[in-house]
Amino acid sequence: MDLAARIEAELRERLEAAVDFVCLGALVERRRARGQPPLDSDSTRDRAEYEASVRAFLTHLEASVAWDLAPEQAARVEAAGRAAADEPTRLVAVQVALARALPDYWERFEAGRASFSVDAAPASGGERRGRLGRLFRRR
Repeated sequence: MDLAARIEAELRERLEAAVDFVCLGALVERRRARGQPPLDSDSTRDRAEYEASVRAFLTHLEASVAWDLAPEQAARVEAAGRAAADEPTRLVAVQVALARALPDYWERFEAGRASFSVDAAPASGGERRGRLGRLFRRR
């Protein structure tokens, strides 16, 4: 694996961990505030709720991070998204491209996290790689 590929893999892993932390934390807090039981990793409904919150957060993050891209940056981000096989993979690929393009990406990530509400996500009736990595398995 060349250096660029290793850097991209590390960046993707860090991003997945950060998104996992944000989304699980928001879901746990929402359930606690509503007096609901904790998330159950064996529950299909809880897994669907988590997946919906991840998609909603990544969509929110894309809008809140990429608002002022230069044309060449926007073209690289769009190309990364077009290369993805499906929508979940596209959402992650766009964030990786944004992180590579923007020196202040993590500050923007934090601002996006602070302005995100898990209640805006559509509701649904372990190892080093978190749930997000398993959800968006790469070939």
